[in-house]
Amino acid sequence: MRFVIAITGVVLLVLAAIVIPCVMQAGPTTSASGYSLLNPIRSGNLTVFPVVAGKSYDISEFLTLDEGLRSGDVIVTEAGQARGLIRRRPGGPAVIHPVRDAEVNQLVLVNNSKRPLLLLAGEIVTGGKQDRVIAKDRIVPAESDPIDLGVFCVEPGRWVAANGKADFSNSAYGVAGGVLAAPAVRSKAMAAKDQQQVWDSVRSSQAAMADRVVVSGAAPAVNATTSYARVMDNTEVQKQVDAVALPVQRDYESVIRQLRDKNAVGVVVAVNGEIVWADIFASSQLLQKYWPKLIRSYAAEAVVTRVKGGEASVKEVQKFLDDLEGRHETAETEPGIYRQTEITGDGFKVFELISLLPKTGFAVHVAKMAD
Repeated sequence: MRFVIAITGVVLLVLAAIVIPCVMQAGPTTSASGYSLLNPIRSGNLTVFPVVAGKSYDISEFLTLDEGLRSGDVIVTEAGQARGLIRRRPGGPAVIHPVRDAEVNQLVLVNNSKRPLLLLAGEIVTGGKQDRVIAKDRIVPAESDPIDLGVFCVEPGRWVAANGKADFSNSAYGVAGGVLAAPAVRSKAMAAKDQQQVWDSVRSSQAAMADRVVVSGAAPAVNATTSYARVMDNTEVQKQVDAVALPVQRDYESVIRQLRDKNAVGVVVAVNGEIVWADIFASSQLLQKYWPKLIRSYAAEAVVTRVKGGEASVKEVQKFLDDLEGRHETAETEPGIYRQTEITGDGFKVFELISLLPKTGFAVHVAKMAD
C-alpha cells in the first residue's frame, strides 16, 4: 500500500543533516554536520564541486539498474508483456502472462535478484516500443512482484519495437552502458511530471546538439532520430560531450583516489557560473557506481548551453546546499521499503529517497535542482 502526505510550511530538518557543507579554501574542511566541499573542478562552462562526508553508510546490498539489466536479474517490459507473478518455488524465477496493452507512460519491472534495486529518476531504459526515462527515485525490494514503473517517453514518434525486440536491455541501439538524462530533461520528469514538457526538453536538447555538430556534417544524423539515447550515442555528439566530461572525469578520479577515505559522496553542478543541480549519495561507493553516467549527463547539459562566462563560488554553493526550508512538502511511502520526499522552496526543489528496509533508515540519494 502506498501513502502520500502533503505538508506545507515545513522546514526539512532531516535533509539539513545530510547536505550542509562548509566553505573551504584549499582543501576539505569539516563542518559541524560532517560535510564539506572540495575545490571545484572546471572544464569549459561546466564546474563540479565534489562533496565530502564524514560518515558513510553500507550500501553493498543495493543493486543498480545497469547491474540488474546486465545480469538478467532485472526485467523491464512493456505493460502489454507484463505478467502475473508465479514463483514455482521459493526464490524461483518469475513466470509471466500478458495482462494488458502497452502504454506510453507505463512499463513493468521485475527484480528477480536477492538484492534490493535502486532506481534513479532520469535513468533511461532503451528498447521496447519507445525509450523511456524513469520519473522518480525508488527502491524495489529483492525478488519483487512485478511493479508498475512510472516513466515518461523520451522518444516521440516511435511506437514499434526497436530492431524487432520488445525488451529493455539498454543495448537496443548499441548504447555504451546506461544513459542518464541531462538535468534539463531530468527536471521535467521529476518536478514538472508532464509528458509534453519532457518531449519539449528532448527536442530542445536534440536541436542544440545538432547545432553543435553541424560543422562536422553530423547534424542530419542527429536530426534523423527522435531517440534521446541515440542522439547521445551519436559519434559526433559523444566527441562534444567527451570534450567537457573527460577532463572533469580525470580530475575527479584523481581527487577521489587521494581522498577515498574522506567519503566523497556527491557533487554540486554549475553551468556558466549558475548552480543547476546537486546529487548526493549515502556512500562514496554508490556515487562512484553512478559517476560515469552522472558526469556525462552534466556535460551534455553544458554542451547544449551557450557559454556566457561567469563562475560559481564556493560560498554560493554552500548557500545552495544550506537553503532547504521548503514552502511545501509531499511524501510518498512504500511501507517497509522507502519514503520519497519532495520539497518545494523559493527557486528550488529537493528530492530525498530514504530506505526503510531493515538495518537502513538513511537517505540513499538526495537531488536538489534550481527551479
